Amino acid sequence: MPKLKTHKGLSKRIKKTKSGKLKHLRAMGRHKMLIKSSDRKRKYKRDQNISKADARKVKRLLPYK
Repeated sequence: MPKLKTHKGLSKRIKKTKSGKLKHLRAMGRHKMLIKSSDRKRKYKRDQNISKADARKVKRLLPYK
């Protein structure tokens, strides 16, 4: 069985928790921050869990993470 290649772009964006779930940073939190309320800006700081449907696809791209 040959070695599987890791998708390097995705591996830099996603972290794995101790329980095995995958998490990523939320989108839209980099620019145009003056328009957004402080509540919205605070939510962009937190990581978000990846849904179960997407997690299956992501795990296929990250075989060793």
